[in-house]
Amino acid sequence: MDALTLARAQFGFTCAFHYIFPPLSIGISVILVVMEGLYYFTKQTLYLEMAKFWTRIFGLIFSIGVASGVVMEFQFGTNWSTYSRFVGDVFGSALAAEGVFAFFLESGFFALLLFGWDKISRGMHLFSTVMVCLGAHFSAIWIVVANSWQQTPAGYHLVGEGAATRAEITDFWQLVLNPSSLDRIFHVYTGAWQAGAFAVLSVSAFYLLKKKNEAFAKSSLKIALGLAVIASLLQLVSGHDSGKVVAQTQPAKLAAFEGHFDALAPASAYLFGWVDEKNQQTHGVAIPGLLSYLVAGNASAPVTGLNAFPPDKRPPVNFVFQTYHLMVAIGMLLILISLTGLFLLVSGKLFQARWFLTVLIWSVLLPQAANQLGWFSAEVGRQPYIVYNLMKTSEGLSKIVKPEEIEISLVLFSFIYLLLFILFIYLLNDKIQKGLYMKEEEGHRA
Repeated sequence: MDALTLARAQFGFTCAFHYIFPPLSIGISVILVVMEGLYYFTKQTLYLEMAKFWTRIFGLIFSIGVASGVVMEFQFGTNWSTYSRFVGDVFGSALAAEGVFAFFLESGFFALLLFGWDKISRGMHLFSTVMVCLGAHFSAIWIVVANSWQQTPAGYHLVGEGAATRAEITDFWQLVLNPSSLDRIFHVYTGAWQAGAFAVLSVSAFYLLKKKNEAFAKSSLKIALGLAVIASLLQLVSGHDSGKVVAQTQPAKLAAFEGHFDALAPASAYLFGWVDEKNQQTHGVAIPGLLSYLVAGNASAPVTGLNAFPPDKRPPVNFVFQTYHLMVAIGMLLILISLTGLFLLVSGKLFQARWFLTVLIWSVLLPQAANQLGWFSAEVGRQPYIVYNLMKTSEGLSKIVKPEEIEISLVLFSFIYLLLFILFIYLLNDKIQKGLYMKEEEGHRA
């Protein structure tokens, strides 16, 4: 393989692995706030035990997430130096804001969250938990802002000529509030809340099936189910809003999502299918006019298709089509699971429905799959550009990097990440199998 393919594969692999952990930490941090808030107001020891247990899980996820995220930054200098020079002014501002407003906040209160149970008051510990939760959410804001600028650049001008050309910020708030950032932040949040909620649902269902820590499991499941219902329904709303923004700002990507080739014609939305890119045909089960209706509120409204763009400015259509539709299918399945759980809870049958508890155990994989597929759709969908309409991906590659150098580092990263993932699964399983500590402190200092 050439250097470009290897560099893209390496960055994609390291990003995909890293992105297992931030959504979990964001989602679980919300649940921690709820659990500890319940303990603060009710003083029931059960909520304290729940908060302590999930704090230990959160600490493990946070640690692996930080370790796996550092690697991505080095690749900007080794494999993507031309791209880094072009976007350095833009990304420098966003990532500096992430460090100041998010990482310091989250990591500063993280120590109090983990080790302050019997050393600070209940109120101060709850405050620390809220700050960690906010820090996790703020961190996502700045990362998504930086990525969204690549999708919909705003608040900049170009300086220099030739290889020395770079984007320079002219308006920081236009950068932050670029056309896609707010919708994408909301979409990322709802996906993260789903990841955290279904992780808690999975462990709680496991305990109930094993008849272990049942009071803990029932309370945890109720809290997580509430978040799962809210997040799953909001994800549908945020996904629709994000799609409308894509239609306005990246029409080639939207056309690839639905395999729509006609340059300007009403467009169907597919339930599933396959794109024959060579013959420019999409085969599958479609609802006529649905894409037009979702985009413009009119089933007869024309939608820009792939034939409006030269072949060298189109993304890999079938790949994007499949990842997008799998993401949507999983999203609908998560809504079905969460609403089924709510129905069973209201009817008083949830804790006895062993078949559904088994479904919940495995459901932890679904938000992770949907999050990964969503990013594949978004990032591959803007190809051939690394910065939309400004720089092609092939132009951002380091000029002197050699294929064999990237190949060696990719193999090494794969091996190290495999070991890291095995360690994570081992430690996570160990904490789950041990369950609650048998001797928990009865409370905090007043």
